[in-house]
Parts: sequence; C-alpha cells; structure tokens
Amino acid sequence: MSEIRFYLDENMNPEIAAQLIRSGIDAVTVRDLDELGDSDVNHLQRATEMGRVLCTHDTDFLKMATENTTHTGIVFVPHFQASIGVIVKALRELHAETTAEEIQAQVKYL
Repeated sequence: MSEIRFYLDENMNPEIAAQLIRSGIDAVTVRDLDELGDSDVNHLQRATEMGRVLCTHDTDFLKMATENTTHTGIVFVPHFQASIGVIVKALRELHAETTAEEIQAQVKYL
C-alpha cells in the first residue's frame, strides 16, 4: 500500500504544500511545476499521470469527477474553509488514515 502524494492546484495557497512537505508528506504545487494558467482538464490529467491526489477549491473538478473522468483522487476544500492550518491538519489526517489505493477515483470533501 502506498502513501498519498498531493498535487495542489493554483487556487490552493502554496504554504499548504510547504507545511505538508515539512511534515514529510510528498506535495507539489502548480507553481512548483511552472504550470500556472493551465486548464483544469490538464491539471487533473497531470496529477493522475503523476499518481497524485489533486487538492482544490474549484468545483469544476467535482463536475469532471461525476463525468467518469479517470483520476487518482480529488480533495475538495470549500472556500469558506480557507484557514491554512485547518486545511493542513485535514490533509495530514487524510494522509495518515488513507492509502493511495483507497482514494483512487474518490472525491473527499474537507
């Protein structure tokens, strides 16, 4: 069983990834990959190809998930839950409690 690795899209604060990395969790941002401004479809495809769970505030990814789009997992964080600390804590818990195989093709709401 493998650990979840995260892909944070451009609407997620990059400090979230920095804090996850400091905790020993594998996380990258769209900024790290120099892919700002790319389409949502490409972000989801890239995250999937990289074997990463996409983290987002963007409801467009929820729509894609209902259309049977292949993905390695999506974590949706509502905009009202924008506190970096709360998001980091929830992602750490998800990482500790869930394997990459278990989240495959799943959507998790924080």
